[in-house]
Formats: sequence, structure tokens, C-alpha cells
Amino acid sequence: MDKTELLEIFTRQQRVEVEYPDLKREVEGSVIRHISLAGEDGFVIHSRLDEESADAAISAQIARFQTIPQDFEWKVYDYDTPKDLIDRLRRRGFEVGDPEALLVLDLRDGPESLDRPVPPSVVRITDPGEVDDLVALENAVWDTDHQGLGELLKRDLQERPEMVSVYISYQGQHPASAAWIYFHAGNSFASLWGGSTLPQFRNQGHYSLLLAARAQEARLRGFSLLTVDASPMSRPILEKHGFQYLATSTPCKWKVNLVLIPLPGDQEDGA
Repeated sequence: MDKTELLEIFTRQQRVEVEYPDLKREVEGSVIRHISLAGEDGFVIHSRLDEESADAAISAQIARFQTIPQDFEWKVYDYDTPKDLIDRLRRRGFEVGDPEALLVLDLRDGPESLDRPVPPSVVRITDPGEVDDLVALENAVWDTDHQGLGELLKRDLQERPEMVSVYISYQGQHPASAAWIYFHAGNSFASLWGGSTLPQFRNQGHYSLLLAARAQEARLRGFSLLTVDASPMSRPILEKHGFQYLATSTPCKWKVNLVLIPLPGDQEDGA
């Protein structure tokens, strides 16, 4: 399957048609957003705008999330329009994050490296209480608080275990690396997340073992494609295992406590 076809399938299934538990999908014009029903962040997942409609659409999304109120992320792909959408969001007060590479693997043509036996040191977590080890590892790797991630994974393991699998790769008795995978019903894609490894355990194969474990489970469940937003650190490893680069995505974050930056020429009522 060539890249053009893969990107078309990704856009349709993962951006336009996809629905999530605990999220309300809303379509407003050519913008698709998801409102969290669980008190978490929402997001804008797809838009098809032009230079004339973009600023009004941005204002409409800010207004919608302000009324809830709820922080949200607008994820912009480099094939989205208009081409200056990220700059427009930045001018309105969005915090623009680091770009990530959208990579996809066709499991029907997956490399033999992902079919190797997965050792017992790679453990699939089924007890939500075991997620605490993952949270501690993520906190240590990134030096930030991942309590919210832990609560999300615990809830999903408890309420919808068929949708997510969580893995930890151990070095002896020590958690060395952690990753998880989401399975989307009615979708060709399973999505990969995490892959964080403690510095002292890097370059010892933990990331690749977690990748193999998740790829094998996805194939057994009947999924044909894997997708991942890859950092510069993980991208070379993933491409070595056959993942193809499709696009670059950039997260743009809006917080409801931000002061709304008006468009040039806007005036307050009565001014």
C-alpha cells in the first residue's frame, strides 16, 4: 500500500470517522472536535479550512470550549489547510508544541524482527493497580507528573479492557520501559503510545521488545495497521522496523485561563 493510500485511510478512519469513549464528537462546519465527558482535555481532530474561513473557525472553537470550560488541543498536520494554520493558532494564544512524525506500519508486510518471541520479562498488565509502576517510570523519565495518565489507563483497564493493553519491560525486578496500545473498534488501525525507557536501561532492546509485543497482539486481534506519533528519538527505531513516514503533526494547546487574543481590527462592543 503506497503512502498516498495510507494517508487517505488514516485521515478518514483516525481523524474524520473515529469516536472515543467518554468523548462527545461534534461537527461544526468543516471542523471535527471531541468534548471530554470525563473532565479531561478535549481536542480538535480534523479541519478543512481556507484563508477566508480559518480565523472564524478558530474563534468558534475557542468559544465552544470556553463555555464548558475545557482545555483543548488542536492537532495540526502538515497537509492541513491553510498552510499557515499553526501561525494563526499561535497568534490567538495557542501554545505550540514540538512536531512529531506520523508513522504507519502495514502489519501484513511487517518485518520478521517484530515476529521474534517476546520474553517473560515483558509483562502485560491486567490489574489496574499495577499501573502505578508505569506512572512512576514515566515520572522518572520525563520529570513531570503523570497522575492523569495513570487514572486514564486504570479507568480504561477497568471499564473497557478490550480497548487497551499495557506492557512493562523489566530488567530483573526493575521496570525498565513501558508502553501501551489502543484498539479502535471498526478501524484498521491500532495506535501505539509510550515507549519511555529509563536512561540506565536504554540501548538494551526494551523499546523493540515492547514494539514486538504490541504488534503481535494487534495482528492476532485482526488489525492490519499500526500508527504512532514518533519523537525524534523513537523515529529511527520505528523506521528500522518498517514504519513509513506519512506526515508531521504539531500539537497546539489552548487553556481556558488564557486571555483571548483578538483578531487584528477587532473591537470590543461599545468601543
